[in-house]
Amino acid sequence: MKKARILLSAALATTLSLGFVSCSSNDSDNQVTDENVVADDASALSLVNGVYSHWQPLSSSFSFIIELNSNKLISFEGEESEAGPVNSRFEQEPTTWYQVKIFNHLLLGIAQANEAITTINNSVEAGKVTQAGYNAAVGKAKFLRALAYLKLAQLWGEVPVFTENGGSTTERQSIDNVLAQVVKDLTDAESLLKDYDGDPRTPSKQAAQALLARTYLVWGDNPLSAAEVQAIAAGQTDPQFTKTDSRLEKAVEYANKVINSGLLALDPDFSKLYGRDYESNKRGTNEHLFTIAHDGDKVDAQGNHQTHCSWTFPFQNGENGNGYTQNHTEVADDNLYDDWKREQPNDKRLAETYLIEVKNPEDQKIYHYYSPVYTPINGKGVDQSYEDAENLEITKNSVDRIEIRYAEVLLIKAEALVQLGRNSEAAEPFNQLRRRAGIAEVSAPTFEQIKREWDYEFTYEQFSVFNSYRWKDLISSVKKVASYKHFADNWKTALGNTYNADQEAYFTKVHNHLRAKYNNIRGRHYRQPIPTGLSGEDLGIAQNPGY
Repeated sequence: MKKARILLSAALATTLSLGFVSCSSNDSDNQVTDENVVADDASALSLVNGVYSHWQPLSSSFSFIIELNSNKLISFEGEESEAGPVNSRFEQEPTTWYQVKIFNHLLLGIAQANEAITTINNSVEAGKVTQAGYNAAVGKAKFLRALAYLKLAQLWGEVPVFTENGGSTTERQSIDNVLAQVVKDLTDAESLLKDYDGDPRTPSKQAAQALLARTYLVWGDNPLSAAEVQAIAAGQTDPQFTKTDSRLEKAVEYANKVINSGLLALDPDFSKLYGRDYESNKRGTNEHLFTIAHDGDKVDAQGNHQTHCSWTFPFQNGENGNGYTQNHTEVADDNLYDDWKREQPNDKRLAETYLIEVKNPEDQKIYHYYSPVYTPINGKGVDQSYEDAENLEITKNSVDRIEIRYAEVLLIKAEALVQLGRNSEAAEPFNQLRRRAGIAEVSAPTFEQIKREWDYEFTYEQFSVFNSYRWKDLISSVKKVASYKHFADNWKTALGNTYNADQEAYFTKVHNHLRAKYNNIRGRHYRQPIPTGLSGEDLGIAQNPGY
């Protein structure tokens, strides 16, 4: 995916460069006037809905950090100097586009949520907005603000915290302070929002509870401080895993709230979770808990390019007389498919996650994605939910992005219980996923089984680097590439008559990216670099260790 430069409003761009919010002791600045209120409840909700303009451009961009900064994905997004390949090789810098884009849009979304909350408070005071209107609008604003702060804390660690009540936009807060703000916002959202009604595009009470469970799991695994990252920044040794049981207990508590509501369930067919015809709970199975809406590039702030990036050149892989072209993102190697197939040959999720052959709906021919033709395709990035989807969706970019689904709530509960030493209790939520997948249930899952289940259930759903940060195994997990097929020395150069020139060039690139991952990964990569602003300006925020 080529860099999509999103045009921001002049007002928000100015807000970013000048500090997002202003705090004043002048009471006249806080007076309610016709100019700082909205007309009614619908207008209040519309004001908050504007925050989504900062989330939509990020749907596929998250993968260019979260999945590329792992052993699972590589990127051939144009020249090797493009932001995708740079992330794939662990060579990101403060000017790398995906870091710039995500960091700035999350902060701009927070600033817009702050402004909306202030305006809605004024509107309630002026008698323009009802209590119900306040609940819906402010509940949504705090939900989105909390989600933004959670992702910022996960990727960048200590970040500035500012709300409608003030705060610095350059002074970094401790991880505990950032996550405390996330919990406060989500707790408020839980009390303000209505129960899940089958529409995952609208934040609900259960969606807030699910994010609270996620937040407490992240917090419970003791995110590294800046000083701890500094101590390992230049080396290739992971830090020690530690945990805080009281927070893990809270993760179980909030997961149970979602489960006990009885409003959510697993879709009985895993293969029906992804794609345009399955989005927004069209099947009525209530697994999608919160999603970011997409209706395509010409409608959204930016369409969801996940399909486009994973499936850029659908049937140009050298077979059936067609050309050979490299996709923007590629599965890192055959081993990701092979290892899973060896471990769980009957797992129904494997065929959805890794496509090794696909029929072209136009010519009815089978195209193969496995050496020596290609590496497997990220199946979750290929919409197969409607006729000819493999060809058509890459130009529409209209599939909603799933932020959280019920399966994650079950696995959060199972993992937290295992970390607490209550392994037998973890079996019930854990085995729900395994029953759907058609693989053997266990009486007391181990921590290693929990970790592998995250891969089986959520690979390429933007969890990889987050889980490695939590488990403190980023370096060791990335170094797994040393055992991959195309890591071997003999893939550096042409391999003889078995491959044509395009295939040789492709697998040489695969080799180079695997080697770069192995050689470049360092302790500093437990954080992303604090980037510049969207226009290249210095944001005045202290840099992360090692960058």
